[in-house]
Amino acid sequence: MSRKPTKGYFVRGQFVALGSELDLELKRELKGSADMSKTDLKKHSDRLQELGESLLNLRADLTKRLDLPEKLLDAVAAARKITNFEGRRRQMQFIGKLMRGQPEETIAAIEAALDEQNKGSAKGTLSLHQAEQWRDQLIADDDALTRWLEIDTEADVQQLRAMIRQARKDAQATQAQEAPGVAVRHGKAYREIFQLVKEVLNRGEAGDGTDDESADTEQP
Repeated sequence: MSRKPTKGYFVRGQFVALGSELDLELKRELKGSADMSKTDLKKHSDRLQELGESLLNLRADLTKRLDLPEKLLDAVAAARKITNFEGRRRQMQFIGKLMRGQPEETIAAIEAALDEQNKGSAKGTLSLHQAEQWRDQLIADDDALTRWLEIDTEADVQQLRAMIRQARKDAQATQAQEAPGVAVRHGKAYREIFQLVKEVLNRGEAGDGTDDESADTEQP
C-alpha cells in the first residue's frame, strides 16, 4: 500500500511537515509577529512619518544628494505651501504613506542627512557663542586682546584697539543716558568687533580642519 502523503507546506523552498518541530517554531514566530504588530508596527509607522515631516526642513543640498523619488519630493514641496491645519495634516499622512514604501537604505540615508544637518546647526550655534564670549572679553579685559592676537596673527592691532575703545565709550555713554534697569543699547563698534571675531573663528574652522582639541584653545 502506498503511504499517505504528508501534509505540509513550503517555506523558502523547504518542505515543512504539519506538526513538526519546524512547523511549531514557525507558528511561534508568526504569533510573536502578530502580537508585536500592534505596538512595534505603530512605532515604526510613526517614526517614518516623523522622518517625512523632517524632510520639509532639510537643506536643499542634502535633499538633492538623497535622490528621492519624484512623488515624495512633490509631496514634500506641496506640504511646504499648505497653511490650512487640516490640509497639512492630510498631506503629512500622505507623506508618511510614501515613506512606508521606501526601502531601508533610503530611510537610513534620510536619517544620516538629518543628523548631518543637526550637527552643522549645533556647530554654528557654538561658533556664535564663542564669538560673543570673545567680543565681551575684548571689551571688558585688556588681557583678552593679547590672547586674541595669538589666534588672529594677521589682525590689524591698531584698528582693533580703536574699535574696543569706541565700544567702551559707547557703553559708558549709553549707561549714563539709560534709565536704571533698562537694557544697554550697543553701538556700531560693538557689532563690528563681533563680526570681526566671528569671521576669524569661522576662517580657522574652515581652513585646515581644526580638531576639537585645538578648537578648545580658541575659547577665551
